[in-house]
Amino acid sequence: MTATTSHVQPELPDGDAPTNGAALLDEVRAALARYVILPDEHAMTGVVLWVAATHAMPAWTHAPRLVIRAPEKRCGKSRLLDITESMSNRPLMTVNASPSAVYRSIGLLPSDPPTLLLDEADTIFGPKAGDNEDLRGLLNAGHQRGRPALRYNAAANAVEPIETFAMAALAGIGAMPDTIEDRAVVIRMRRRAPGESVAPFRSRRDAPALDRLRSRLHQWVRANLRDLELATPDMPVEDRAADTWEPLVAVADLAGGHWPEAARAATLALTETRDANAKQSTQTRLLADCRAAFGDAEALPSVALLDRLKADPEAPWATYGPNGLTPVRLGNLLREFDITSRNLRLQTGQAKGYTRADFTDAWARYCTPETTHDSTAGGGKPSQPSQPSHTNETAGQAHLFGGTA
Repeated sequence: MTATTSHVQPELPDGDAPTNGAALLDEVRAALARYVILPDEHAMTGVVLWVAATHAMPAWTHAPRLVIRAPEKRCGKSRLLDITESMSNRPLMTVNASPSAVYRSIGLLPSDPPTLLLDEADTIFGPKAGDNEDLRGLLNAGHQRGRPALRYNAAANAVEPIETFAMAALAGIGAMPDTIEDRAVVIRMRRRAPGESVAPFRSRRDAPALDRLRSRLHQWVRANLRDLELATPDMPVEDRAADTWEPLVAVADLAGGHWPEAARAATLALTETRDANAKQSTQTRLLADCRAAFGDAEALPSVALLDRLKADPEAPWATYGPNGLTPVRLGNLLREFDITSRNLRLQTGQAKGYTRADFTDAWARYCTPETTHDSTAGGGKPSQPSQPSHTNETAGQAHLFGGTA
């Protein structure tokens, strides 16, 4: 691990833990707003609650990631990571990390692991950096408690579990790997507009005040650790999104005031934005584009379906391979969803093709309702050209018989 800094949790102040959690979170929010302009209130709420949740690691089953991404440099992502570091529990900052170094850092105190903060993460996961599958696997596994890595210790002739469970924040240009963003609160930074200004952050001058705020935050959270461990907040999302956001919503419910409502609004807004901008797999993109291409048809010959797919200028199918998407490649991609072509009886004769019923189950499982008639890449509607004369049968004129291709 290179270029790292590590903070020991400062001594807690004397006296009782603060009882007004909402006011304390308001102070954390004000500290963030002093130095960084976030895109909206939902993003601000997400960061504040994520920082607070790092202090309750012993209570959580899941450790949400915080992804801070920007389209270009000078958008404030590194500054946001600096301020986040200053108020998080046991922060460990790095601009580069080997998996073994991260494993060892977590394993030093697995009951209360450090908060990992990776700046310039695009250099770790970017196209010029290789896949870094070991580090990505560590960050994915560490999202859930009880998912250790196993390593063989030759000296002891034994297999040893290595802890992975820890909070982690990543900042960089562009998207992080989709498996990481799927486990993350994603903050999309942008460059300040004319007239927007923030206070300059100078670590020697400003860090002590943030350190004191971290101490108070830590004291309040740890005084209520049992309540957080037993919390089962009502969640506005499901599945992995609920796993990711539950610690943050639990902290908001503990704080009270306006925070419970703000937390759930942020959960919905940031999850919807993340999902809308998520990079789809080729197969899932094809499913969504097939749904748009079908339109109102009940059946389409393969040739007609391919014509419609490749007619969309914003879709990749016209250039998918040397000659664009072919019937064979179409069939191979769709077969992953148990969709296979069949014989269609048309007015002009027999042809291989697909029916709407072939896709119904996959569309329901893998495509969001918003993509019913949209191209998922650019949001535009794929063109719906008339079928060629050799395949111009309407849905009512297309009949099926026997078998799959």
